[in-house]
Amino acid sequence: MDDFEMIRDEDADEPEELMWQGRFINAKRRGRWEYVGRARGIRAAAIIAIDEDDDGTRHVILVSQYRVPLGQFCLEIPAGLVGDDEGSEDEPAIDAAARELEEETGFHADNIEVLGEFFSSPGMVSESFTLLRASGLTKVSAGGGTESENITIHRVALADLGEFVAEWRGAGHGVDVRVAMLLTPEFLGVEIE
Repeated sequence: MDDFEMIRDEDADEPEELMWQGRFINAKRRGRWEYVGRARGIRAAAIIAIDEDDDGTRHVILVSQYRVPLGQFCLEIPAGLVGDDEGSEDEPAIDAAARELEEETGFHADNIEVLGEFFSSPGMVSESFTLLRASGLTKVSAGGGTESENITIHRVALADLGEFVAEWRGAGHGVDVRVAMLLTPEFLGVEIE
């Protein structure tokens, strides 16, 4: 078998059953598999936002907020839903990323580049997210999210990112797996000094 020849799961062609439907998520079953998906075809955009000082020092913009499913604060890259408002189902991921970046962090990006579609927990969640990289950042507002959110913004030097994440985890907080991507230069599109 070559690297890309694969055998589908025995339940792949079973009908999908909707077990429960909420405003934003649906619980589903296909054969023996139970999983969760976004309702109404809603997608997500996750943004790697790189800021640079006049001296060339590069920073990444992170956010943290309390996440009820985790029961703790979680460190994350800025992210949000694409097409979640009625009538905006066809919203481009780049538009949603620009909106969410400014809403959550207060930064406007001159450049936003799509890095591709990814899956966060494919054994349990059918949702994909578009990963984007934002640069040419200008602070235009305080950020912090909408009135129902309580988002804290963290501007972290790339050279200090590993230590920052370790300290965050050491304090007993959660870390979104997408933060791990920031520790690899390929996703950042920059060299870590």
